[in-house]
Amino acid sequence: MKRVRIMALLSVLVALSSTWVFGSGQTTAQPASENRRYLLERVDDAAIVQIYADGFDTLAVKEKILIWHLYNAAIAGRDIFYDQRYEYNLEMREVLEEVLTHSNAVDNLGVLEAIRQYTKLFWINTGPYNNLTARKMVLDISASEFADAVRGAAADGGLFPTRDGETLDAMLVRLEPMFFDEQFDPILTNKTPSDGEDILLGSANNLYDDVSMEDLENFDERYSLNSRLVKRNGQLEEEVYRINDNGRYSESLRRVVSHLEAALPFATAPMATALEALIRWYQTGEPSDRRAYDIAWVADRSSPVDTINGFTEVYMDARGAKGSWEALVYYVNQAKTEAIRKLAEHAQWFEDHMPWDARYRKAGVRGITANAIDVVVEIGDAGPVTPIGINLPNDQTVREQYGSKSVSLSNVIEAYDSSRPPAYRAEFAWSAEENERSEQWGGFAGDLTTNMHEVIGHASGKLSDRLSGNAQPFLREHYSALEEARADLVALYFIADAKLVEIGLIDADDHGDVVLAEYESYARNAILQLRRVREGVQLEQDHMRNRQMIVHWLIDNTDAIEVRRRGGKTYNVVVDRDAFREGVGDLLKEVQRIKSEGDYERAKALFESYGIRFDPVLRDEVLERVSQVALPSYTGFVMPRLEAVTAADGSISDVVVSYPQDFTEQMLEYSGKR
Repeated sequence: MKRVRIMALLSVLVALSSTWVFGSGQTTAQPASENRRYLLERVDDAAIVQIYADGFDTLAVKEKILIWHLYNAAIAGRDIFYDQRYEYNLEMREVLEEVLTHSNAVDNLGVLEAIRQYTKLFWINTGPYNNLTARKMVLDISASEFADAVRGAAADGGLFPTRDGETLDAMLVRLEPMFFDEQFDPILTNKTPSDGEDILLGSANNLYDDVSMEDLENFDERYSLNSRLVKRNGQLEEEVYRINDNGRYSESLRRVVSHLEAALPFATAPMATALEALIRWYQTGEPSDRRAYDIAWVADRSSPVDTINGFTEVYMDARGAKGSWEALVYYVNQAKTEAIRKLAEHAQWFEDHMPWDARYRKAGVRGITANAIDVVVEIGDAGPVTPIGINLPNDQTVREQYGSKSVSLSNVIEAYDSSRPPAYRAEFAWSAEENERSEQWGGFAGDLTTNMHEVIGHASGKLSDRLSGNAQPFLREHYSALEEARADLVALYFIADAKLVEIGLIDADDHGDVVLAEYESYARNAILQLRRVREGVQLEQDHMRNRQMIVHWLIDNTDAIEVRRRGGKTYNVVVDRDAFREGVGDLLKEVQRIKSEGDYERAKALFESYGIRFDPVLRDEVLERVSQVALPSYTGFVMPRLEAVTAADGSISDVVVSYPQDFTEQMLEYSGKR
């Protein structure tokens, strides 16, 4: 779960005047095209943006071919996450895509356009649940109009996912609640249900089938990360995600493994060792093989190309245990890596100066590998909505004994920032001076904070022995939000430390402005992020809970932030930079204690008091303000497209990259319909 989502940070890099690319050990500057398209379209409150991989063309051919095979391994596993996210996702997607690709006989163009727009949102969110709110999205046409469109597509040759003996009309009746009823499976992940409802039974994701938290009380769960729990005849069973014994997702995993095996001859020796370990884990599903893979992956500290592929993050699980499948393929951006590596080199100093109790500090920080990277593809839980920073593995014992890897997704940050409307800063800044600081330093400060969040935030701290290296079973549904808060607090605390000047990350003359710009941005975003929750009065997304908790705790417990109103608008105004840092340090002490001791009751109280519920009147105000500056709530990305060039003997002689700039075409291509 060690990641920073784009949805969690608004203060990222300002638009870059140039991008840096490398290949085969050489670094060059390459100006970004003035005519380059980043923002491709808006769909409801979402933006669709193109990612560029400028350094790909300069990579060695062997590295390109390696990426090609890893890229195909990523796409091969795409349907795994679709199925994990919702039981009916694949059927729903098939229906929607068949309508779009067989539309010649669909007479009502207005209905067809509504289906097209809904399908884009479906693709962005990997199903009918909003990535940020976890709430269900339904089609804005009647069921009869949809049925007519489906029948028209069938007449045009569309093939629909009818079950054995099922007619097309019977399929439409069966799927009607999934497309049209907001109260049928209304929320994807429900960590704070009302009226005492069970968090698992109240969540629509496909990680459990008829299983409650009470059912788990005396259950010995062997495959907590990579299985689906089902209750059959009153007994719990683990459907393990693996190839052996025809486990769940065995067919998809076989396809993934075939591409991973094809990549092996082109990988460096350390990377090949890690890929072999990953293949073994996919085959057996055994926790010991997952641990062996984590260790081998961390041990590869020098390969210029890398991948994250597996059941990794636990955000979608209300109890924070089941891993969602994801895949990323990327290469190191050498020119942008220097700053993030400086943090890794001084990780022990930061650990020694953490404000929490010394018993929770690591005596020896194991190797932290930190790189700025350019991604080529992100699939599953990693895309189209993508993180901007990642720190893995999540296994605390591996992190403590062997180290971790941190990456900052440089080309994602660039694409994200280059697509944003500039007017949003001024709309939510209290003063012209605050706005100017944001324009000058906000991107730099946000990038530095993201790096510290990943490199020294998630990689820090030590658990009490009684937790046996894993705080999640103790903190349960609050674990992910607490861990993200902890990493944010570490970054906010140390951005104000003179150590950053000493190691050359910030000029002394600029340090004060950089710190204030970041604190102001963080406080502002507690208001600004409410635009993402257009219904209801509570937050389900962990990164959003984390940020709300920190800012509202600071408002209530320090003199750092004042809530002001002017002209019918609300502002969070940082009035005391020193008090902000002092408060961050005090809160960080308690958050680390909660994690280290597995203090569930205190974690629950902290988030229920400050991080879950919000004022809907303020939310409505924010929605009106963002509509005036055309700021999207969230962003889905179009990935670079790779194509292999083959020689006369059929072998791959090169791989070329292109940029589709068409979200629909890419999604249909991934589904095998283009």
